[in-house]
Amino acid sequence: MLAAPATSLRSVRGLRVPGPREEHAPGPRTGYWRRLLPLLAALACVTRLPSFRLPLWNPDEGYLAVQARILADGGELYETVVDRKPPLVPWLYAGAFALFGDSSLLPLKVLAVAAQLLTAALLASLARHRWGDTAGRTAGVLYLLVSIGLNPEDAQAATFEVFMLPCTAAAMWCADRRRWGAAGAAVACAFLAKQTGGAVLLPVLWLLWRGGTPRRGTARLAAGLCGPVLAAALLTSPSGFLFWTVTGSGAYASFTGSELHVLGRGLVNAAILAAACAGLAPPVVRVLRIARTGAGELWLWLASSVAAVLLGFHFFGHYYLQLMPPLALLGTAALQILPRERTVRALVTSGCACAVFLAWGLTAPRPELAHATRLAETVRAHTAPDARVLFWGIHPETYWLADRLPASRFLTAGLLTNYSGGRNGPQVGEKYAIDGAWPTFREEWRRRPPTLVIDDSRGKPYAPTRVPSLRRALAVGYEPVLWVEGAVVYARVGGETR
Repeated sequence: MLAAPATSLRSVRGLRVPGPREEHAPGPRTGYWRRLLPLLAALACVTRLPSFRLPLWNPDEGYLAVQARILADGGELYETVVDRKPPLVPWLYAGAFALFGDSSLLPLKVLAVAAQLLTAALLASLARHRWGDTAGRTAGVLYLLVSIGLNPEDAQAATFEVFMLPCTAAAMWCADRRRWGAAGAAVACAFLAKQTGGAVLLPVLWLLWRGGTPRRGTARLAAGLCGPVLAAALLTSPSGFLFWTVTGSGAYASFTGSELHVLGRGLVNAAILAAACAGLAPPVVRVLRIARTGAGELWLWLASSVAAVLLGFHFFGHYYLQLMPPLALLGTAALQILPRERTVRALVTSGCACAVFLAWGLTAPRPELAHATRLAETVRAHTAPDARVLFWGIHPETYWLADRLPASRFLTAGLLTNYSGGRNGPQVGEKYAIDGAWPTFREEWRRRPPTLVIDDSRGKPYAPTRVPSLRRALAVGYEPVLWVEGAVVYARVGGETR
């Protein structure tokens, strides 16, 4: 059973509340999308303007860019380059690089705009199907206004969550129309973009159960879900796919270590998102106090997304992007049973908040990018184009900026020490690495020692002095030759540098 339309009403404390219904018939289709899509496209472009300001916004973009270069050079995902992520977004980067070259992320930034536009259009269609034409416009616009409501490093980067969101919205769109095979495929795509995208399966299953034909729909849903996932596993390495996307991140997904730091980050990001949603929250809270909106699947979508944000106990800002589509729809649902002026107020408030975040994105400094750029310039000046180097740090973008291939499949020290996002507690060190990582790393070093090793730990818990295997390797074959803003450049004794 779908949610109620605004045309079937009953009174609760003076407010008109949607009642049960089978399906809402939208108004005439002539011209609706022809007018709405240009508006949404313009808004998507404006809100994503800061993403074009810098070469890249966060290390995830750098990681994906390096992966794409390695894949283009004949590498294999989960073999010659590894990450704790599914393959869809690395493949997307590799495809864009193949078509447009690998020296710029501009094509990916354009694709990110398209992904946000597609998400907004799907949400608009969902809302229109449920509550009418005005609700469709409201949902699409509200989503784009709140879509940049985080730190620009999180909201403006063309990374996993941005490309996951249209898949989650598509899953709900298909389920809302009882297209269960397509809904399963969309859930699979969301999972293959980022594991937590699979959380949208819960509201899809709820809609399947409410639809009245769960037995027949379940088979279609399962086929749509399993097909793309099995295909991705076979196209990579089934064992590698399973390990790197599901079973290999036990130590990473732990709450132990820097609990206060991590909790503080989570609260700060939640507060930033709350500010971005200042136009949405009051109507939702108002409706919660007086009536049920008949949108249980939307609340389940939000709840499953919250659980996905909490999973792993890291609370990075970009995780919160997953909350925005259900929040936009819940806000739209609430506004349908409130006076029209509340919709205007919500849009104006959201627009003002969006302007603040847009200004933040257009002016925010990126000191780590400047540091990575200087390290990259140093490496280019002292190595040949075919040299392999090792950046011992958590900023893999330096490989891409330097245009040098990494000496190891492990692009950050995090995979070899479990360091991530400020975790500096007891679970950082060589023994907390991904299973089997250090034997593989030592073998890579033995077969093809890096020309340069750049220790960019700068006092962090993964410094070579606290990692015995790396400390020994540097002691017997390398000597420090340069210092760049706290980073130490080691050259191989007897090796060739420029």
